[in-house]
Amino acid sequence: MPVQIGQKSPEMQTDPLGLLSDCHRRVEMFLGVLKAAAALDGRQLDDDEKRSLDNALRYFREAAPKHTADEEESLFPRMRQSGAADAQAALAELEKLEADHRWADPLHARVDELGRKWLAAGKLDASDAAAFHEAVAQLGAMYSRHIEVEEKVVFPAAARCLPKPEQHRIGLEMTARRQK
Repeated sequence: MPVQIGQKSPEMQTDPLGLLSDCHRRVEMFLGVLKAAAALDGRQLDDDEKRSLDNALRYFREAAPKHTADEEESLFPRMRQSGAADAQAALAELEKLEADHRWADPLHARVDELGRKWLAAGKLDASDAAAFHEAVAQLGAMYSRHIEVEEKVVFPAAARCLPKPEQHRIGLEMTARRQK
């Protein structure tokens, strides 16, 4: 089944932590598309490759920032405010995760710039192809660690320390972000 960017799910309000994990699967999938494109060394793309690259770039440009906001504006602040022991153990990780988001922003911008250039020009010169490859590799390494920490430490702690009504409010906020 194809992934639809911005697709709204009824589970968003009842299982926001599960939806955040689902977002990670999309991040991994679209990162895989970027890695496959990077391996092409800037050569002329066929129509399927162009569509795949365009979809991946659009995902990271449009949908991924909403995921970051879900975490930084809805989930992380509530974990900090909860005072629960589980949340306290995850607090140091939250700061690192937020730093990852900031660190990745210029890399995402560079990948988007080079990817759009590739789509517009038909191919990339060796220097731009190498820069695209390096930026994608750095993002891949960061996301691998980042997702593991969220799924093994942060999300389980949130599930234990945030009551269901609070999780529901997070889901409502996630839904509202996707309606903008």
